[in-house]
Amino acid sequence: MKFRSVSDSVTSNPTSVTAPKRFSVRVAEWLLDAPRLSDSPSAKHLAGRLLKQPAREGVVAAQSRLGQLICRECGNARDRRIGQELLRQAARAGDRRAQQELGLIED
Repeated sequence: MKFRSVSDSVTSNPTSVTAPKRFSVRVAEWLLDAPRLSDSPSAKHLAGRLLKQPAREGVVAAQSRLGQLICRECGNARDRRIGQELLRQAARAGDRRAQQELGLIED
């Protein structure tokens, strides 16, 4: 009786786990940067939902964009504090846009 060996691709761990995070961040950035879509509340809501998980997982670009979105669009103090904390995390990681936004907020 002949046994087949299991291929390496079946037993190895997937190395490209970050692809969905990058995709959602890119789609969110596209929604926020598109001239016609960026003014739409539903586009901003969708972009926020797409950025939320990557921001929690420490993706600096997602933290920066979500922090900016929350600080600019939300009216209550709790959400502004969350947005500022996201911006601080991104600024500590070296994101220039977050550093500039924090400078504007704290001045």
